[in-house]
Amino acid sequence: MAGAAVTVLAFLFSPWLIRKMGNYRVAMWAVVVQIFLFWGLIAQTSPIVLTALFVLQTAVISVIGLCLDIFLEAYTDGLHVGAVRGMYTATLNASWVMAPLIGSMIINGNSNYHNTYVAALAMLFPLLYLIFRNFPRFKDPNYTHLSPWQLVKHVSHNKNWIKLFIANIILQVFYAWMTVYSPIYLNKVIGFGWEAIGIILVIMLIPFPLIQYPLGILADKKCGEKEIMTGGFVLMGLSTIVLSFINIPNVALWALVLFITRIGAAASEIMIETYFFKTVSPRDSAALGLFRITRPISYFIAPAGSILVMMLTNSNGLHPYNFMIIGIITLFAIWPTMTIKDTK
Repeated sequence: MAGAAVTVLAFLFSPWLIRKMGNYRVAMWAVVVQIFLFWGLIAQTSPIVLTALFVLQTAVISVIGLCLDIFLEAYTDGLHVGAVRGMYTATLNASWVMAPLIGSMIINGNSNYHNTYVAALAMLFPLLYLIFRNFPRFKDPNYTHLSPWQLVKHVSHNKNWIKLFIANIILQVFYAWMTVYSPIYLNKVIGFGWEAIGIILVIMLIPFPLIQYPLGILADKKCGEKEIMTGGFVLMGLSTIVLSFINIPNVALWALVLFITRIGAAASEIMIETYFFKTVSPRDSAALGLFRITRPISYFIAPAGSILVMMLTNSNGLHPYNFMIIGIITLFAIWPTMTIKDTK
């Protein structure tokens, strides 16, 4: 929750920083800062210092993502937004497929969590090189200057953006809750070891690199975004509810149902991304930052909701009906996605 709160502040501050320094310099410095933060996570042992570093790196990695969004938006023409965002998001999510498998191998039981930060630090150096190699002559657009209050008013005038933001908050709450809760539940309640959980998570995440690029092309050429977006939320919500009724340690069954939840999530995510980037310009970095704020807001809501459930049930929160709760919450996204105006 603290990391989410600091990330919100970082997103509000970033447009001003990007206007002053330029997107390329902010991206470079953000990666350098992230390198030092990860080095601190590797070297430090104080719980207080580690907590502070973890909170800060959560915010900085989000700023890096915002800078990459601006690069991509500047180089994307209006006729191919779906295809480009589909390729970008699919590539990004391919890392989420590899990370759980690599992470479970690095952890190797319960003693080597420390090494995951070593691996993460190593990944930042090629990222730094790629930005340095490809974007030093990036020409910043004439960014729109809006105060936080003016920004809220600017976004609130677009009813479709409001509905899109609501849908994205629900999607990100789903991600936040499932990312933290599912592996712990599979380990502590169902009884899977971390190697089995790594396999389940890899299978679960395959839809992201598999279907997002084709769906992006489909949104550009054949149909609008809202039908696919709505269908994704329906599939995601219903399949998540089904998880409440599975209580056996069967790797194939858990992998299959979680795979289905992510088919819905992948479809909704790429349609939300495509819709927003079809309706925003590279100059509007502030609106882009506000759009990305929906993620840390969700990462604040999800643990707060978990704490509330634990207080009300007087338990550790590891209850199968939590899947039913998040599934029902996901289905609430049907209204904003059904009533949004298609870009076609």
